Amino acid sequence: MNSNKKKKRNQRKQRRLLLSLLLLVGTGIFLGTATYAWFTANKTVSVNPIDVNVAAKSGLQISADGQNWKSILTTTDITGAKGNYTAAKNQLPAMLEPVSSAGVMDAGGTMNMYLGEVTSNDTGDWVLSSTKQIDADGANGSYVAYDIFLRTESEAPIYLTTNSGVSFKDAADTGIKNATRVAFVVLGNTTSDDTIPNIQGLNNGVGSAVTIWEPNADSHTSFGVANARDTYGIDDITAGTGNDPVPYDGIKAEFNSDANITLGNANATQANDKFQTVIPKIKTDDGFAEYQQLITLSKGITKVRIYMWIEGQDVDCENNASGGNISFDLQFSTNSSAAGD
Repeated sequence: MNSNKKKKRNQRKQRRLLLSLLLLVGTGIFLGTATYAWFTANKTVSVNPIDVNVAAKSGLQISADGQNWKSILTTTDITGAKGNYTAAKNQLPAMLEPVSSAGVMDAGGTMNMYLGEVTSNDTGDWVLSSTKQIDADGANGSYVAYDIFLRTESEAPIYLTTNSGVSFKDAADTGIKNATRVAFVVLGNTTSDDTIPNIQGLNNGVGSAVTIWEPNADSHTSFGVANARDTYGIDDITAGTGNDPVPYDGIKAEFNSDANITLGNANATQANDKFQTVIPKIKTDDGFAEYQQLITLSKGITKVRIYMWIEGQDVDCENNASGGNISFDLQFSTNSSAAGD
């Protein structure tokens, strides 16, 4: 009889062990196939040197410090601006992490940017938290930020030429370029003969006009399509190009994981005190004038702060897209027919 009891105990232990192994294998499959908005830990994206090219058309000139004017501004000009412009913003990190912004300005003339983190709560759901970032200098930070000054002798609309965009530089395109954003913040305008301190100190604060551009709004990978469907409930986009733009809900306030905001509820509908819906400017097929008219410059000197980042709230910001090298290229013009210049 003791032998039978021992045999039954061994069988029960074997069944429990088998069940544990099955649960472990099942969990492994789930974690291996899941996709996420944002990235999980230790996921970053390298950035190639940024090329900033400005066409000097109709008297347009550019400067990194508000006093040395050129027809083309390079990355070296931006990183070296502090020699004459001590308050220059020249945050040019070698690595990017997903952040989010709704384009909301603060009194200091900076656009509110939030670093996101995804963690699991007690019920196993993925929840989002956010930490406000501060525009830093040099290679610090999770996004790109720098100031430029534009000078024109008459009022002029400013366009991006078709040479502007964000591209992937590695052989295998992961699709991370589809989650990028570029923002142009107009900080103020003054006369061409104003003093250098006044030119450099231009700051409209919370009243600064913000234009957010999504360079690859029509493009998605199959993983981005799956993430849009499974995380955001968006099921009308397809892999490849030619898609309609997808608005995103940018973060506009700090919150921690205790807020228990799941990824599916991280939007302005469910939490309008923390998120704001953003519809970025995009490329169109209706002609260059509609392609990108960014801003209208007043006569004189206009200060513009430029932000470049990977938008964590974008449907294409998911684990399969992380890694690799991307390059940002900007070229401005006052000529609306400058497509291809």
